[in-house]
Amino acid sequence: MEIKRAGSQPPGKGPANWFTGAVGIDPLFGPPEPARVSGALNTFERGARTNWHTHPLGQTLIVTAGCGRVQREGRLVEEIRLGDVVRFESGEKHWQSAEPAMGMSHIAVQEKRDGSAADRLERVTDEQYAAGDGR
Repeated sequence: MEIKRAGSQPPGKGPANWFTGAVGIDPLFGPPEPARVSGALNTFERGARTNWHTHPLGQTLIVTAGCGRVQREGRLVEEIRLGDVVRFESGEKHWQSAEPAMGMSHIAVQEKRDGSAADRLERVTDEQYAAGDGR
């Protein structure tokens, strides 16, 4: 058994080449071999968002605070709120963000395949992000 105490793992900032805006990443757990599941608490400041990306084995988000947005390629932007659980399938191109007027936090759970949990792609444009405003 292993217990990781709250605050025992240093938080980090989301890399600028993965995100637009400020995102904090607090690692929660990582897999010792041969396991491959990892999780982190990601906190998005107002308007912050990921790039488009995929996960080789999918991803689950559990919204823990605030209000945000998600979009799958070819679909409409959808709102997510506290308590919502979002599942992206393997290889499904998507992005997630906070709302413009409110931050959002979620626990992200994903598995690694061949050492990678995500493939980071192009930035979400301001126009794509604004589509969630109902404009």
